Amino acid sequence: MRTGTVGAPDRRNRRRPLLTHPYQVVVVAFATAIAVGTLLLVLPVARAGDGGAPFLTALFTATSAVCVTGLVVVDTAAYWSPFGEAVVLALIQIGGFGIMTMASLLGLLVSRRLGLRTRLNAAAETKSLGIGDVRAVLTGVLKITLLFEALTAALLTARFLVAYDEPFPRALYHGVFHAVSAFNNAGFALYDDSLARFVGDAWICLPVAVAVILGGLGFPVLLELRRAPRTPRRWSLHTKITVTATAVLLVLGTAFVTAAEWGNPGTLGSLDAPGRLLAGFFHGVMPRTAGFNSLDVAAMQDETLVGTMILMFIGGGSAGTAGGIKVTTFVILFFVIYAEVRGEENVNAFDRRIGPRVQRQALTVALLSVAAVVTATLAVVALADLPLEKVTFEVVSAFGTVGLSTGITDELPSAAQVLLVLVMFLGRLGPIALASSIALRDRRRMYTLPEGRPIVG
Repeated sequence: MRTGTVGAPDRRNRRRPLLTHPYQVVVVAFATAIAVGTLLLVLPVARAGDGGAPFLTALFTATSAVCVTGLVVVDTAAYWSPFGEAVVLALIQIGGFGIMTMASLLGLLVSRRLGLRTRLNAAAETKSLGIGDVRAVLTGVLKITLLFEALTAALLTARFLVAYDEPFPRALYHGVFHAVSAFNNAGFALYDDSLARFVGDAWICLPVAVAVILGGLGFPVLLELRRAPRTPRRWSLHTKITVTATAVLLVLGTAFVTAAEWGNPGTLGSLDAPGRLLAGFFHGVMPRTAGFNSLDVAAMQDETLVGTMILMFIGGGSAGTAGGIKVTTFVILFFVIYAEVRGEENVNAFDRRIGPRVQRQALTVALLSVAAVVTATLAVVALADLPLEKVTFEVVSAFGTVGLSTGITDELPSAAQVLLVLVMFLGRLGPIALASSIALRDRRRMYTLPEGRPIVG
């Protein structure tokens, strides 16, 4: 016999919300987009040939598009019909826009979960996180996305019309497709050689490269640069780290690729000096993480592949369309090592102190990312009879959502391709979900244990 007040709610029957944390919403939203995209791509109307695409081909393509990676198991232009290409383009736009908005909103939520004093300090120091309400974030991301995509599309369309005598509808379509793919760091192209046929065309390569860089900076950085473009001293620590690290890695990446491939007849060796510099810069940009290539990646020197993997793993800016562990994570760990080597108690960067909690977050993201790449590489090596260096490059490219490949993607067995699907999803959402969950989980212990001093090293 039940007892209790009549009409009183039965608390035992109350259901807990299925999605209790914001990052769970992000994961479910992107998984749903991938599922819908897969169902659309398996339709016969999405394929250029007879019949519908195999489920794994559709799943791999949809995941690569939503996660703005660019790895493909089929030639995008030859395999998919105009409807299929439109689906891929829509998935790229949804994935890129979703990443920027979700990451920005999570950053805003994290800042509002802080204590009052900390929030006041953060508001004074980090204007990029205090960017307003949800509507302001969505509107800002939408305006920035459409602006840069429209400018890039206009330049590419004009070039296709003037230099390649393309009909206006085809020139416009190719211009829009590659502009959206570039700004969202997707790397999908409508040519079987990616952009290799335009290796010496600065009017094609430079707009694509600039769009990739801007998309990889992230919405908070772009917003702050628009507000104070000529006063770096007023930038937040996040913007200073992102802009500085991006510039340094672009210069180092370009110089390294150009020097390593200068005499390689399979890559830069067949070009004149200006063409080598342009192609070296283009490849120095792409691992940040777009995936277009104007050079044959499979013909590159081993040292170039290793350097490219490092750049792919680092990635671009937070709350942007780039992947990887993000440049902020990399720079924070650099300053942690620098402070430890110098014997300094505090970790400082750009006249600001980086707290222990941020240091632990960066270390956690980096080490778990390394573990994910190593585990996936071992699994793919066990499944596929392919060289270790090529498999490692493929896995790092998938995790960093880059899309560069040595040409083995379609050679992998089905199980390995499924594994790459999981790696792309983890690489796209893992760092965001992990960092957000750590930041939003504020658990304080009411006591402190005695300090221990284990021997390190």
